[in-house]
Amino acid sequence: MKALAPLAALLMLPGLASAQAVEVDTAAGPVEAPQSPETVVALDIAAIDTLSALGVTIAGVPEFTPPTYLAEVFEAAQPVGTLFEPDFEALASMGPDLIVAGGRSQTQVEPLSQIAPTLDMTIGTDVVDAGKTRLAAYGALFGAEEKAAALEADLDSAIARAQAAAEGKGAALILLVNGGKISAYGDDSRFGWLHTTLNIPEAYPDIVAEGHGEAVSFEFVAETDPDWIFVIDRGAAIGQEGEAAAAVLDTPLVADTKAGKAGQIVYLDPAPLYLAGGGINSMLGSIGEVTKALEGAGASN
Repeated sequence: MKALAPLAALLMLPGLASAQAVEVDTAAGPVEAPQSPETVVALDIAAIDTLSALGVTIAGVPEFTPPTYLAEVFEAAQPVGTLFEPDFEALASMGPDLIVAGGRSQTQVEPLSQIAPTLDMTIGTDVVDAGKTRLAAYGALFGAEEKAAALEADLDSAIARAQAAAEGKGAALILLVNGGKISAYGDDSRFGWLHTTLNIPEAYPDIVAEGHGEAVSFEFVAETDPDWIFVIDRGAAIGQEGEAAAAVLDTPLVADTKAGKAGQIVYLDPAPLYLAGGGINSMLGSIGEVTKALEGAGASN
């Protein structure tokens, strides 16, 4: 981690004292932030997703290979460190009016607050509700309430369509593939909203919620015998080379499940879901993928 800039330099930066303040609902509770800040740094991918959807120009982002749909946002912004380690010198030189942190940068909120007002906008496991809360907060902060309301309406409509498509289509198992290993995620995990919000039953309700899911075997998948398998390829999400998820799951044990026989193993676009979960465009994209798969299936399950 690069060192903080000298205090004298930091004191010259624009901040909350010189701007009209608005109360923002953050992961740490209500926090005051400057209304309509001009120079904004966002270090959380979900935040970058939603802010860009609202038309907010982001001046600084982490140096990172983003999901494809955010590539132009990253190209137009200045790199200011990594997801985990901000470049404090670069930030101090930039003099942002607001820093939005969260998720992988959550631990940096306190030191970042020495440079500019910093919001912890971490998305927890209650992804959809938290995503909506963040969307409304950004709308109020940047005077984009109408746009935020329209995006929330789009999300509610997409959820309703997915719920209708899920009726009578059976139960699902969410698998994350990481190299040659597979993990299952239940309804109280970071991906659990696919079950709880879209009303898709769990094929195995006793999965233990853990940050990286519950490690399972191919035999477990065969015994669970889900109607659907939703797959998230972590390696592909982070641009890591290695065996693709489809190759890892290409085994008779998976192929002989109801999902395998019915062609209902769905490989979700992993980057939006894994990296930007809770971002409005991320949620709309993932819901659209799930809905398309469900609507394309028969109601024989």
